[in-house]
Amino acid sequence: MYMIESKGGAISCMLLALLFLGTWPAIMTLTERRGRLPQHTYLDYTITNLLAAVIIAFTLGQIGPSRPNFITQLSQDNWQSVMFAMAGGIVLSLGNLATQYAWAFVGLSVTEVITASITVVIGTTLNYFLDDRINRAEVLFPGVACFLIAVCFGSAVHKSNAADNKSKLQGFKSLETTSSFQVEIDPADSGLGKGKAKEGTAAYLIELEKQRAIKVFGKSTIIGLAITFFAGICFSLFSPAFNLATNDQWHTLKHGVPKLNVYTAFFYFSISAFVLALILNIKFLYWPILGLPKSSFKAYLNDWNGRGWSFLAGFLCGFGNGLQFMGGQAAGYAAADAVQALPLVSTFWGILLFGEYRRSSRRTYVLLISMLFMFIVAVAVLMASSGHRK
Repeated sequence: MYMIESKGGAISCMLLALLFLGTWPAIMTLTERRGRLPQHTYLDYTITNLLAAVIIAFTLGQIGPSRPNFITQLSQDNWQSVMFAMAGGIVLSLGNLATQYAWAFVGLSVTEVITASITVVIGTTLNYFLDDRINRAEVLFPGVACFLIAVCFGSAVHKSNAADNKSKLQGFKSLETTSSFQVEIDPADSGLGKGKAKEGTAAYLIELEKQRAIKVFGKSTIIGLAITFFAGICFSLFSPAFNLATNDQWHTLKHGVPKLNVYTAFFYFSISAFVLALILNIKFLYWPILGLPKSSFKAYLNDWNGRGWSFLAGFLCGFGNGLQFMGGQAAGYAAADAVQALPLVSTFWGILLFGEYRRSSRRTYVLLISMLFMFIVAVAVLMASSGHRK
């Protein structure tokens, strides 16, 4: 199997993982805003997410002189570590499923900020102690503090932006009976007029609400924040569980049984995530939540609108998680949590693709810039704390 030996190699894995893990949520959000049911999108996503783990296992898990390789470990008596890996996959799958609904309520940027910050505050602390403190505490925990500050800014950004949108929509009485091109308000302020509505305007917000799969107008933002915090708790546990699977800190394996390598652990991790996602999303097809329309497995199979994007999202997430674990095994899983700064990437996509924060207030922009600055500082500090696993 292939092993990352240097700190530079580990940091390269983390940076590439940051790009992948910050991009796939934007793709999933794109399909939802175009009206595709999240159950359909997530079922497609789970297929390629598992396929990415299989590809990594049969390539990187098999090449190189290090032993034991992936196939050899499939027949070893290591079920205790396998259970930790599968537990990590279960909580990650629950977190990913929750965020798909949270994106609709509180936006891509704020969802990623809150979940990533909770993950780092809880998950990094657990990983630091599990890794026998190979990361420099005097550097690591100031980085964690930066993430905690970022989540405060993220909540403030959401509150400010929600107030901005409410102000834009004051002239609209009924979304169900009123076209965004039939409201008597100033076209210069509303974005009304010929052609497509301008991003950030009241007309744009209404057209988006009519097109998207999850209807959010009139619903309490507390629902979105509650889903977001639940996802953050799930995300904070998957990396420590994976750490236990690959390093056996609790000495659950029998004497002489090799520890799981990162590729074997990731394979079992992805299988459990796939099975849970498959069960829950098939259930949601027939018993949907949050007011979504009912669907069926036949309707899912016939829905090719956005399927390619969903497959791409699954590949990006799968390879991103694999790279994070490879970097964490080499430099410490606490330092690898730097990839949770994915809001740096997802906020870029949110602004570029979806017009988030367009025509918002100056207060919202100041809070947004402050949030992003804290993430940049946090990434730099966490990566500087990288150690070397002996």
